Amino acid sequence: MKNFSGSYKEAGVDVTAGYEAVELMKQHVARTNIPGVVSGIGSFGGLFQPNFSGMKAPVLVSGTDGVGTKLRLAFLMDKHDTIGIDCVAMCVNDVICCGAQPLFFLDYLAVGKNFPEKIAKIVSGVADGCVQSNCALVGGETAEMPGFYPIDEYDLAGFCVGMVDRDNVIDGSNMEQGDAIIGIQSSGVHSNGFSLVRKIFDVNPQNLKKYYQELGMSLGEALLTPTKIYVRAILSLMQNCNVKAVSHVTGGGFYENLPRMMKQGYTARIKINSFPTLPIFDLIQKVGNVPTPDMYSTFNMGIGMCVVVPKEQSEKAIAFLKTSGEEAFFIGTVEKGEEGVVLC
Repeated sequence: MKNFSGSYKEAGVDVTAGYEAVELMKQHVARTNIPGVVSGIGSFGGLFQPNFSGMKAPVLVSGTDGVGTKLRLAFLMDKHDTIGIDCVAMCVNDVICCGAQPLFFLDYLAVGKNFPEKIAKIVSGVADGCVQSNCALVGGETAEMPGFYPIDEYDLAGFCVGMVDRDNVIDGSNMEQGDAIIGIQSSGVHSNGFSLVRKIFDVNPQNLKKYYQELGMSLGEALLTPTKIYVRAILSLMQNCNVKAVSHVTGGGFYENLPRMMKQGYTARIKINSFPTLPIFDLIQKVGNVPTPDMYSTFNMGIGMCVVVPKEQSEKAIAFLKTSGEEAFFIGTVEKGEEGVVLC
């Protein structure tokens, strides 16, 4: 017989709903099983046995992040089946910057009230993200916290562990002047800058339903588009080109994230007219009257990931990324300097 506490339920925590949520999410978790998964969900720890064959010195790489205030749109639109992709993406896209293959993922979901069907939808998105990045969802935690979160709201965060051979770690140490910077297109705003977005559009259910011709969809649909996951594309590119550095363009936009991949004494010189700015960013800037420098220091502007390759491999890299289903552009070069990034 499963545990039940009437007193706890009266306080706002329904443990039986938690059991039901676990049963509903099991089918989604099962989709993420990959070689190495030892335990199913439900135990106190998720077990994973990595395959070290072919590696001289395996290194574990970890990353953690949340979805941020993009969650507010999911609440207002009552759409919860894609927000989990954002959570996974924010973690695995960071891990891949070191050249690591994500191995497993855990999520933390805190809710005002446990609605099992809603929980299952959220976890289905997490599972979708794990499938896209070829990593396993080995566990997680769902915490019902009445009085702390509103009844129909929640927070979602995740944690990912990946692995790479020490000799294959990407750290920018071998970049040289003249190397090419390739930008890979984003799917939209991804999961950053939503505090500004919500202020600009006075986000509410009615405004989110508004159709914009330039977007080809409603504002809510455009903003809730899941963050693109670049794991497969970057790992494949590493096998075909000399990838020297990778930057995930997240919070802080170009100004904060590109310097993170640069070798000391080198600058990323980016030509901002070398790639198409996605329509959602044009709309944000126009409606909010946002200065251009602020746009590039807040949003990805249509480039979700940047990679550095030798100049002579730039065309090959772009062509290969396109065969992988990614739109890619030659957006700049590596030059000597201390600025970290220069937009021109």
